[in-house]
Amino acid sequence: MGRDVLGGFEHQILLSILRLGNDTYTVPIVLELEEQTGREAAPAAVYIALRRLEKKGLVASRLDDATGARGPRKRRLVSITPSGIETLSESRKALVTLWDGVEEFLDGTR
Repeated sequence: MGRDVLGGFEHQILLSILRLGNDTYTVPIVLELEEQTGREAAPAAVYIALRRLEKKGLVASRLDDATGARGPRKRRLVSITPSGIETLSESRKALVTLWDGVEEFLDGTR
């Protein structure tokens, strides 16, 4: 892997963004994480991880222009960057390589 090593939570957030599509925001990411992992995700933790991912250049964000029924508060929309896609791909390859050959330890045959 390159210089952008992903933590487990960051990995899950990037995968959630891929599942939801670009221009998503914190609340749908939290709900997706909870649905897919079966674990509670704190919105503040997701927000902090998104800032970290943005500093790494793996996601980009922008303020939503529409205010509508939500009032004057704008949402910060996030999208995965090409660098984020590449980092996820490298991470996946590394994990698949590490998992190769360990099934026998997990199923108790060794």
